[in-house]
Amino acid sequence: MIEFSCPNCAKHFRVPDEYAGRGAKCKGCGGAVTVPRPAAAAVAPAQCLTGLVGAAAESAAPAPAPSSPPPTSPPAERLPMRTRRLMADAQAMADALRHSDVIKILATEGDPPDVYRLEYLVRSLAPGEDSDDEPTPRDVHQVEIRLTADYPRVSPKCKMLTPVYHPNIDPSHICVGDHWTAGERLVDLVIRIGEMLAYQAYNIRSPLDAHAAMWADLNPDKLPTDPKTIRPAETE
Repeated sequence: MIEFSCPNCAKHFRVPDEYAGRGAKCKGCGGAVTVPRPAAAAVAPAQCLTGLVGAAAESAAPAPAPSSPPPTSPPAERLPMRTRRLMADAQAMADALRHSDVIKILATEGDPPDVYRLEYLVRSLAPGEDSDDEPTPRDVHQVEIRLTADYPRVSPKCKMLTPVYHPNIDPSHICVGDHWTAGERLVDLVIRIGEMLAYQAYNIRSPLDAHAAMWADLNPDKLPTDPKTIRPAETE
């Protein structure tokens, strides 16, 4: 056992040898004390210091490492221009389509999103069973929009996921490039696709689907297939 006295109040203590060199707090005066090595221990009347061993062990225990601050996102002005544009598009899409009865966001990919899968509840047309058959009505359509690495300088890549019969749409492409500018909002493009599906917008002079262009030219009295307003009120 090691016996020693508090240098501040002269209170005597006795602790096991394994606590040599450890710091503790004197229970008499509250001052800091260090348990001496056995060779240098002061020999004095023994008095057991209740709680000194625990205090010594506590002060000898390694201090917990300071907790790291939670990661923070870089300020918006430091983000790449394309990332800022994607974030703005995502917010505008959510705000504009939140209460739309015509256009729904089914799924997105990326953070911020650069792929959108959309559903349109629009009366449009689908091809007939045979190439010479009249087109048939279709009321639900799905579209995929991909924002490439060159976006917004280059127009989004848009394609149908469901069949459609339209002069400016084929199975792999929706022709929106002729109208696209880098300053156009993504939500406005999404609305324009809905207007195309409703035959409120179409071009028979440079068609992707010549058969659909011929049908539209011969049947103007049947168009638009859906006259309702596609644009949500919040975007007007």
